[in-house]
Amino acid sequence: MIKISPGLYVERDFEGLLRFLTDCRDSALRDNHYKVASISLEVKHLDSLAVLESIYESDELHFYMEHPIKEEAIAGADAILEKTFHGPGRFQQVLQFSNEILNHTFAVGDLHVPFWGPHFFTAFTFYDKSGKDTSFSPATVFLPRWQVGRKEGIYGAVANIVVYPTSDPVELAERTWAAHKKFAAFDYSSVESAPKLAQKKEHKIRELGGDGAFLHSVKQACQGIALGRYEKIVIAKCIELIGPNELKPLVSLNSLRNKYPGCYAFSFSGGSEKSFIGATPERLVRVEGDFVYTEALAGSISRGATAAVDASFAQALLESAKNVDEHRFVVDFIKDCLESIGMEVEFSAKPNLLQLPNVQHLRTPIKARKPEGLHLLDTVKVLHPTPAVGGVPQEPALADIRRIEPFSRGLYAGTLGWFDHGGNGEMVVAIRSALIEGNTARAYAGNGILVNSSPEEEGIEVDLKLQALLQALH
Repeated sequence: MIKISPGLYVERDFEGLLRFLTDCRDSALRDNHYKVASISLEVKHLDSLAVLESIYESDELHFYMEHPIKEEAIAGADAILEKTFHGPGRFQQVLQFSNEILNHTFAVGDLHVPFWGPHFFTAFTFYDKSGKDTSFSPATVFLPRWQVGRKEGIYGAVANIVVYPTSDPVELAERTWAAHKKFAAFDYSSVESAPKLAQKKEHKIRELGGDGAFLHSVKQACQGIALGRYEKIVIAKCIELIGPNELKPLVSLNSLRNKYPGCYAFSFSGGSEKSFIGATPERLVRVEGDFVYTEALAGSISRGATAAVDASFAQALLESAKNVDEHRFVVDFIKDCLESIGMEVEFSAKPNLLQLPNVQHLRTPIKARKPEGLHLLDTVKVLHPTPAVGGVPQEPALADIRRIEPFSRGLYAGTLGWFDHGGNGEMVVAIRSALIEGNTARAYAGNGILVNSSPEEEGIEVDLKLQALLQALH
């Protein structure tokens, strides 16, 4: 990618924009290859979710992710370049796709704002090949036309434009200038107000696979452990909700981000009338500058009604042999994976607590210095899926998950996120999530099963995790 010096296009007006796009068109003519013009501008306060609502189309690709407590949000919509992949090479194929685009990209504007320049949004399903559910390709990546982001009180808007040898610079400039004026003074009154949510009694709810399907799956998993096939396996439960009217995924998402500010609220659409939303507490990996940040998040218990009860639950979690063992599997896996690609990891010997409104987890932050030339997707390739959503050993656990669970996971427990031109980015684990299409939603959550697991106790715990989603969808 070529960063254009601010001195070349001093004028912040329509004429300056037209001159830049004309130069991009001329470059495309010389090379007989499209160019991407990426224009970044600092703007006043923008709510990324509200902006997405204003341009949302259920049949177009979009991405949104926000962590309210960390004061970070990013959204992109209206794909200008996109691609899908499948198979074990999908992570490398996404990287090659983005590199090809960046080789023909010119970036200009406020190159100091958060999330400046072209960002690629990507989602990977749990398995690298499609199962019965073909709602999403095993790998999807796109470059958006419009992108907005914020970090620590600074807001930026990015326009990405494909300029072909045959493009009309005037037409491109007029469209981009109109969008810039909209983002510079965004009118929130233009966003459709939230509809009244239907009463719970108007929704039909059922467990996929039939009542008791999750308990039956856990019992099968326990048999696999007893036979020595694996030490740990994660089994998920899926609840289908059918409403009287079309569900509003972004309205549900707003509810989730407000109630769970310590989680990553996210929405992804592959452009097929289906949206995948959630509020996940789990980061898979973040690459920022010279460092890689990840975490082990496994082992959980409910919150208490009083401070004393809550503290006793927390102490019980920290001292639970089952939960500590489950957590250790994930820590050891991440450590081995990162060391396999040349990193020295740092983490505390004992986990701390991540306390959410309805559940608390064992959590171990993990940090490593990034080897030169490493890309975010290089770490995703070795980490996904961790034992927090898969199992140990991995191969037999993943085979039995596909066999035991009475539904296809699709994007559930997959990973999604963003990366930039420098290989920086962040990917999260798509748990506590729901697939929404029309008036139907499928909500997912899972539990780690070990040798001493009780199916009944696992049933109580997984329902606790589903609670947040089902309340938002109501």
